[in-house]
Amino acid sequence: MFKKITTLLTIIFITASCGFTPIYSNKNNYNISIEGLSFSGDRKLNNFLKSNLNRYKNNENASKKISLEVLTNYQKITLSKDSAGTVNRYELIADITFTIMPNNQKLVFNQSKIMENMSNKTDEKDYENSTKQTFANIITNELIYKLAEIK
Repeated sequence: MFKKITTLLTIIFITASCGFTPIYSNKNNYNISIEGLSFSGDRKLNNFLKSNLNRYKNNENASKKISLEVLTNYQKITLSKDSAGTVNRYELIADITFTIMPNNQKLVFNQSKIMENMSNKTDEKDYENSTKQTFANIITNELIYKLAEIK
């Protein structure tokens, strides 16, 4: 018993001082302020993007002040059907183009996922919406990293 406790405490002390820092610990330390946003395309995907980008809106301490025009294109493509004609698999594709207004630079992001058909259509719609939200989260993080690199 004493040996187990000693081993456990040793492991805790060794790993506690290993210098671990979370990747996203300084998430809001970007010097970016989004002054204007305009959206066109898929409404739900735009709403998810808008809620993610609102964190970076009107930051008075930021040196980079930008405006974004966002164009989203969302598709649900049938990949396979069974012999009766019922769809088995879909591919969900999100193409998002950001136009940075001070210098008219375009950034294009793509995300895709294969989804199996579900018997309950409500669950399928909920799954599709959560996939859209995941797409928006990933693309927002990638966008912020790209914007931080732009001089």
